[in-house]
Amino acid sequence: MCNEPRLKPTTLFEYLQEQYPGQYPNVLRTLQRRVSTWKAQYGESPDVMFELRHEPGVMGISDFTELKQIQITIGGKVFEHLIYHYCLAYSGWQYAYIVQGGESFVALSEGLQNALFASGGAPRQHRTDSLSAAYRNSGGKHKQLTRLYQALCEHYRLQATRNNTGIAHENGAIESPHGHLKNRIHQQIYLRGSHEFESVAAYQQLIDDAVAKLNGRCAEAFKHEQSYLQALPAYRVADYEVMTVRVSRRSTIDVRCILYTVPSRLIGQRLELHLYHDRIKGYVAGQLVVELPRIRVKKPHTRRGRCVNYRHVIEGLRRKPRAFIYCTWQNDLLPNDHYRELWVQLQRDFELDQAALIMVEALYIAATQDKEQAVADYLEDHLTASTFILAALRCHFHLPADRPSSLEVHQHSLASYDQLLHHPVNPLSNPQPASEVPQALSHAEPMGTP
Repeated sequence: MCNEPRLKPTTLFEYLQEQYPGQYPNVLRTLQRRVSTWKAQYGESPDVMFELRHEPGVMGISDFTELKQIQITIGGKVFEHLIYHYCLAYSGWQYAYIVQGGESFVALSEGLQNALFASGGAPRQHRTDSLSAAYRNSGGKHKQLTRLYQALCEHYRLQATRNNTGIAHENGAIESPHGHLKNRIHQQIYLRGSHEFESVAAYQQLIDDAVAKLNGRCAEAFKHEQSYLQALPAYRVADYEVMTVRVSRRSTIDVRCILYTVPSRLIGQRLELHLYHDRIKGYVAGQLVVELPRIRVKKPHTRRGRCVNYRHVIEGLRRKPRAFIYCTWQNDLLPNDHYRELWVQLQRDFELDQAALIMVEALYIAATQDKEQAVADYLEDHLTASTFILAALRCHFHLPADRPSSLEVHQHSLASYDQLLHHPVNPLSNPQPASEVPQALSHAEPMGTP
C-alpha cells in the first residue's frame, strides 16, 4: 500500500487467495476495514473541496450533457442529441436547449444567447470546461473557433474563464445541476409513459417544463440576481456559419458532404446559406427562399449522405415519370416505409412504367394537397382489393385533368369584308396621278442573267 496506494481491498483479497489458497476464505470485510484504517492513519490526503461563495451577477456557466439512461426516439427513429445547459452560479437559475450535431461553436453561440435573453441579462464572467468550440485545444480550424468565441464574449461584455482540463469538480456549479436536470427529465418521461416524441419541439417542451419546475425553487434568488446582470445589446451575434453554393441542374446543393434537394425553381441560383446546428436557411438577394433540416451521417466508412424531399422535385418528376424507375434517389423520394411497401406492391401488380406513373401521380397529389397519409391509405385499400384505377385516384382527390388552357376568341363580323368589295377606290386621300408615278427602268438584259 505504501508503494501503490491505488490498490483496492478487493484486489488485495484476490491476491491473498491466489498466494495462500484456503487460508483466507472469508476475510474481505475485515480487509476492507483494515485498508480504510491504514489510509486514515498513513495514506495520502485527498483533495479538499472548499465551499465557494458566489456573488450575484458574476458568473454564468455553460456545458453540454447527454441523457445516457433513456434513448429518445422521434418518429420511431433514435434521436442523437446533446443538451446545452446554462446556469447562474449565484441563484441556480437554469436554461436547457436541445443541440444536434455535437459540441460546435454554432451550438454554443445559439444556446448561450438564448439563455442570456431568457434570463434578461448577462453576467460578468462566462465559465466553461475546455470546450473545443470555444478554446484552442489543438491547431487547425480551432484557431478560428477561438476568435469567434472571443468576439461573442466581447459582444456581451463577458469575461471568458475555464476550469483546468480533466478537473471536473472545478466546474461543480454546473455538474450538480446536470444531475438534477437529467433526473427531472427522466422522471417527466417516466410519468409520461413513453420516450417517443412526435417532434423535436415536443421533446423541447418537456425539457422546458422540467427546467421551469427547477427554476421555481430559486425564484427569489433569481429575482435578486437579475438586478446585478449586465444589460443586453440590441442585437444578437450571428449564431450560424455562412457559405455560398449554386443549385445544380438536379435541383440539389452539396453542404459538408451532404446532398440536399431544394425547390426546382431555384435551379441555377446562387444561394447564401446560413448553417445552424439543426437547420439550413437559404437566401437569394437577402430574401429567405428555402429552409432545410440539417442532417449528419454517422455511418461507418462514409461521411456522405442525402436529404431528399420529393416535394422539391415532384413537378419535374411528373413530367418525366419514368425517371422515377432509374433515379438513384428512388428510395429517398418515397417519404416513408409505408410508401416503400406500396411501391413494391405496385411493381407486382402493374407493368413497371405504369407503376412509376401511379406512384409519381400519388406523390404529386400528396405534395400539392398536403395529404400524404390519405393518399397512402387510398392506395393501400384499393391495391389490396384489386380495384385500383388511376383515373379514380385523380377523381377522388379532385385532381383537374391536364388539358391545354382554352382560348376565348371573339369572331368579328364577316360583313366587314363586303364593305371592302363595295369601295374599290383607294382609301388614301390625294392619290398620286398615274402620270406622276415613276416608270420602271428598262434593262438591256433580263434581271438575273449572268
